[in-house]
Amino acid sequence: MRNLKRAFWGALILLAVLWFALEPTVFQTSTFFALRDPMIQLTGVIAFGCMSLGMILALRPRWPEKWLGGLDKMYRMHKWLGIAALTAGTIHWLWAQGAKWAVGWGWLERPARGGTRAAITDPVEAFFRSYRGTAEHIGEWAFYAAALLIALALITRFSYRWFYKTHRLIALAYLALAFHALMLLKFNYWLTPLGALMALLLAAGVWSAIVVLLRRVGAARKVPGQIVSLRYFPGVRALEIETEAQGWPGHRPGQFAFATSSEQEGAHPYTIASGWHAEHPRIRFVVKELGDHTERLRDKLRIGQPVTLEGPYGCFTFDDDRPHQIWIGGGIGITPFIARMGHMATRKDDARDWPQGQQVDLFHSTSDVDQDALDKLAADAQSAEVRFHVLIDARHGRLTGQRIREQVPAWREASIWFCGPAGFGQALKRDFAAHGFPVEERFHQELFAMR
Repeated sequence: MRNLKRAFWGALILLAVLWFALEPTVFQTSTFFALRDPMIQLTGVIAFGCMSLGMILALRPRWPEKWLGGLDKMYRMHKWLGIAALTAGTIHWLWAQGAKWAVGWGWLERPARGGTRAAITDPVEAFFRSYRGTAEHIGEWAFYAAALLIALALITRFSYRWFYKTHRLIALAYLALAFHALMLLKFNYWLTPLGALMALLLAAGVWSAIVVLLRRVGAARKVPGQIVSLRYFPGVRALEIETEAQGWPGHRPGQFAFATSSEQEGAHPYTIASGWHAEHPRIRFVVKELGDHTERLRDKLRIGQPVTLEGPYGCFTFDDDRPHQIWIGGGIGITPFIARMGHMATRKDDARDWPQGQQVDLFHSTSDVDQDALDKLAADAQSAEVRFHVLIDARHGRLTGQRIREQVPAWREASIWFCGPAGFGQALKRDFAAHGFPVEERFHQELFAMR
């Protein structure tokens, strides 16, 4: 999370600093209208910069994944960038439109126009100036569309099916806003470091928007497969789906993939619940009924049905040399640990890829109970030589940091790997931080909320 915050705030600060370097005396003005045009430029630069970065991340690029902590973290940054773009864009719109309203309502007096403007001799600048009115009109309506679509994306009660159908339309709004920015960015900015950065963001953002509209996101990482088995656990309302994938590049326990079983529903991200064996190319998912899409899967999926898999993604891969690891799976967050235990069980003798003597405690906190599922977890833990602690909320109460510390005396020397509800994870993180645990370095949390 530290690198994620650095990247987000660093991008905002860089855009602002490059702009202020060109307008160092901006706040020395004493009138509202003298400040209006610079503020329109500043807020426009930040809004468009954030939206461009968000479009680039929408392609699910692999190159920043390791530094940012995985695609789940990149989606969190994508969300932050969307909020920042909406906020800056709204302020930009208010600076542009608010002054007109204030003049119309008699709150402000429009300043008298100066003398005749100097003729524009640069043909490129004249070309840009000729489209100024068109760009303003297109940008205004594109802003309304983008604001609505971003707001819908942030409303989790808006069904995933409709989110999938509408969210890509932001790419269309972005292309319109790219034209708006190209024509209305102050012309003399283009030959400066800010202009170079904006040109780079504009080019990358336009390319990303076209890829999104053509539905080519992750195309090089997609492989065909089919469902080979289905098993439902009614007590926890979870469906185990086993697929066979041809051409899958392999994955590490803890990673996830996007699975598409219906073009109408689109791709959904699921943590992989199995290790990888090239000679036995099967990938298993465990999907809990949590929303409109997952609640329909049991009725819609069938053995033999073709699926498309994309990935793998994620950096929740248990990489460290600590003598002890503490795993915490809240509800369906147990999934990456199932994959890791299967991996450890098959490699503990001659193909071990974790430190010799490393001990593991797995805590599974759940409000739902399915004895078959719990028995399967216990058997997996025993095969992997993992100490298994299960806490059912109604019987044992909530899992707390204190309970974990009592069960694992060596917790100060351990690393913690958490997957589950975000609020639960943050509460545990704060608790361990309050007891001196270095959470920034050794508390790893999967942020599996893609919206």
